[in-house]
Amino acid sequence: MQNIISKVDKDAKIAVLAGGMSSEAEVSKRSGNGCYEALKRLGYKNAELVIVDKNIAQTLKEGKYDYAYNALHGKYGEDGCIQGLLEILRIPYSGCGVMSSSICMNKEFTKRILSTNPDIIMAKSAFIKKGEDVFEKTKDLKYPLFVKPVSEGSSFGMTKVDKAEDLEIAYNTAREYNDDVLVEEFIDGFFVTVGVLECNGEPFATEILEIRPKNEWYDYEAKYSSGMSDFIVPSTSLNEEVTAKVKEIAVKAFETAGCSGVARIDFMMKDNIPYLLEINTSPGMTVISDLPAQAAAMDITYDELVQLILNSVGLNK
Repeated sequence: MQNIISKVDKDAKIAVLAGGMSSEAEVSKRSGNGCYEALKRLGYKNAELVIVDKNIAQTLKEGKYDYAYNALHGKYGEDGCIQGLLEILRIPYSGCGVMSSSICMNKEFTKRILSTNPDIIMAKSAFIKKGEDVFEKTKDLKYPLFVKPVSEGSSFGMTKVDKAEDLEIAYNTAREYNDDVLVEEFIDGFFVTVGVLECNGEPFATEILEIRPKNEWYDYEAKYSSGMSDFIVPSTSLNEEVTAKVKEIAVKAFETAGCSGVARIDFMMKDNIPYLLEINTSPGMTVISDLPAQAAAMDITYDELVQLILNSVGLNK
């Protein structure tokens, strides 16, 4: 995809939102700096890198920005909070809107929404609210299990559990991040992820990225430490028919959850069946992040990817 046309005036004042108050703040700063540098190269001379803190409402009001480019990850930045603030301030912003951001940040509610689409397959799971008995709630699940905070990114608080004796420790680890916890049956397959972008309002899937982590699974270290994962894009483990199916399901998930602009859909593949894991509504944009690698496999440069995402401002109602 070449010669992506800008839909934003090059003189517009753009706030690139980065940092924030989540456990993913440092990753967000790296994403935000990359996006900011790309916007400057693209000719947006009035783009500014804005490090988000508790005074962000005042910063945005005083800055009199025309647009916001959202490079935040995690709580307050990917869960509908910053999106709601931008709506109140009437600043058009990139990426997903309030509703889809808040739904997709919560893994349980993502599963509930996506379960309305019969084409989307997900792992069997149990949702444990604060105060509920984790053993009682998970008694019908088969080990190994994955224990996850229900609203956290970058694999924070996640643990693979092979036997019941280790479940309580994993549950308490997840609860350090969220009161509510999602426990899923472990899919013994391999991990793939698909970006979904929009061009002129039409969603399309990127190439499929297969990730082979050097750790047991795709944890924080494997995601953000150079050399800790092998990226294969396009995936060499999927035939043409399965590749088309995974891309189709990714777009269906994007639409079912009401996403706009950009998202990344994660799957575990087993026996050529894609088990959807989650939807990331503000994917990482660091130099080693998944989405830029997926785009590059389609001959979309990093700068063109940033332009595509910027073009989504105002579409996320």
